Amino acid sequence: MQPTTSFPKSEIKILLLENVHPVAADAFRAEGFAVETLKTALPEAELVERCRDVHVLGIRSKTQVTPKVLDEAKRLLAVGAFCIGTNQVASAHANGRGVPVFNAPFSNTRSVAELIIAEIVMLSRHLGDRSREVHSGVWKKVAVGSHEVRGKTLGIVGYGHIGSQVGVLAEAMGMRVVFYDILAKLPMGNNRACGKLEEVLEVSDFVTLHVPETPSTKNMMGPEEIARMKTGACLLNASRGTVVVIEALAEGIRSGRIGGAAVDVYPDEPESNSDGFETALRGLPNVILTPHIGGSTEEAQEAIGREVSGALLKLINAGATTGAVNFPQIELPIAKGTHRILNIHRNVPGVLRDINKIVSDHNANIHAQLLSTDPNIGYLIIDLEQDVSQDVKRGIAKLETNIRTRILF
Repeated sequence: MQPTTSFPKSEIKILLLENVHPVAADAFRAEGFAVETLKTALPEAELVERCRDVHVLGIRSKTQVTPKVLDEAKRLLAVGAFCIGTNQVASAHANGRGVPVFNAPFSNTRSVAELIIAEIVMLSRHLGDRSREVHSGVWKKVAVGSHEVRGKTLGIVGYGHIGSQVGVLAEAMGMRVVFYDILAKLPMGNNRACGKLEEVLEVSDFVTLHVPETPSTKNMMGPEEIARMKTGACLLNASRGTVVVIEALAEGIRSGRIGGAAVDVYPDEPESNSDGFETALRGLPNVILTPHIGGSTEEAQEAIGREVSGALLKLINAGATTGAVNFPQIELPIAKGTHRILNIHRNVPGVLRDINKIVSDHNANIHAQLLSTDPNIGYLIIDLEQDVSQDVKRGIAKLETNIRTRILF
């Protein structure tokens, strides 16, 4: 017989916020879980109340999963970020609470890359201004200042999943591509790596940013960096709002030093679509402003729903943490006729010795055992004989190093 979860599936509660694609809810319901969906994010106080008996929380970019939320969510097994970024989750705190955090690093790659390519063409032809003028009844047919992108140089800052895809598409359009990344990356096609950010800024006609939000990337495009860009070059940012100093970019455009910009992310963004929005970039020439929609295509959102829900289901059903951004990653095939114990503990010397002694004291036969650690915690999966699993589980849970122990099935 196939193992069944010790905790009834119908009592496993899934809360999905921010209009996560229905394909995720469908996947959870197909497993028999209790699923609740909301279209909006929740403020901290309400999120704390909602999460007290929730086992899996699914969010997008607006919900802030703070240490307080994690401390109060005693039953929480995992957080699924149905997007690329996870900076909205207190991931280090979640690690200490034994809560893995999953995201979707691949699914919206193409959508963001296509938006960037479209915006490069729009900036090169000043299409935002021309469209706005015609909508206003102004006919301004000019060629001055409009250029083909073929033969121009695109500089990519951050050559990860999205950056490298942008490079492939840009090269196919006849652009020269240079990139900078803090890690050594294999260039795609004829893309060329640069040793310094400054080198990219100085040679590029267009600079596009695809970096995560970290202390080292905060305000990385400030007055000095913008001044290093070629006169008339354009800056595109669809990464994180804190990466660009907006006032410095606005001043560069007003002075004519910068030829244009396309910005999809901002340091402060509205909580909902009904809120107003202000930025120093509004009304400036050849500036494309979009409301954080880089990955907002139906294809991307469906793919994200499948990717993240798939990872969460593997965790719930088998204890697998493959793809978690803050957790030791292990995945062990299910062994028939066994019970599976999942243990999260503080990573200090002697824990595995103590656990194996408990197993030995109960004369239990281990069918499979897999441990992985990070600097703070260890995650252990044990498949062992069914008749002693409860006793072994109780013994492990009493260890001083224990964070969380449960029998999966």
